[in-house]
Amino acid sequence: MPGRAGRRRLCAPGGPSPPLRAQVAAAHPLGGHGGGAAHRQPGAAARGLSGSGHRAGGPAGHAVVTVQELLPGTVIDRLDHRGLVQALEPNRSQAGRLAGHPDVPAAELFLRQDGPGYCLHEPLRRHNRRSAALERWVAAVGAGHPDRLAGDDAVHMDFHPGNLLATGGSITGVIDWDGAARGDRRFDLVTLRFGLHGGGADPGVARHLDAVLDALPADVLRPAWAHMSLRMADWAIRHFTPSEVEHWLDLAEQRVS
Repeated sequence: MPGRAGRRRLCAPGGPSPPLRAQVAAAHPLGGHGGGAAHRQPGAAARGLSGSGHRAGGPAGHAVVTVQELLPGTVIDRLDHRGLVQALEPNRSQAGRLAGHPDVPAAELFLRQDGPGYCLHEPLRRHNRRSAALERWVAAVGAGHPDRLAGDDAVHMDFHPGNLLATGGSITGVIDWDGAARGDRRFDLVTLRFGLHGGGADPGVARHLDAVLDALPADVLRPAWAHMSLRMADWAIRHFTPSEVEHWLDLAEQRVS
């Protein structure tokens, strides 16, 4: 989704899974996944996921195209406690959905090497002492964990309020599955926490989600937090103001240990 003043949501031009954005249908270069052959995207009706707007995916020349069913509702501007509880339901439904689809690649975290145009390490090393210290922590986490997420869950990779549709106070669907991959669905809860940072949620919603994250195993939470910290700090350094960088460093450092 386009950046909104005061909301500190970052968007990126094209490509899968740069920081937090939303769209209803998309085409992206295969190079974003580092692959060659086109593959179907996981999620939604194509994989039996409830509460999603994704309809199907497939090759179209040099790109992968995802087509999503038009669902009622509009994107959520402000997530309340009820919305958070509802948002956790489609996340739970993603468990094990790709067990029968080995062709879907696992999500790559880029904790030890640069991603394809995002999750770059050098900007953090050069920006200031805080960002350099964060990059060292990210690399250290990467040294102790696999490069790709383990598991057979469908992972949205960009799960935040701007990608949730709602009407009448009820969530009707999840959009923007074009960057989805295989892995551990709980990764998306970390993405959601970053999506709440700086606004867009009622008081206490972030604390509620923090309590959910506190219960996650360290081998799930640490690499997911490291990825999102790198992803958002790098993008802010290269595209936004120093104050935006500090904003993301403030959140990232909350779980650096």
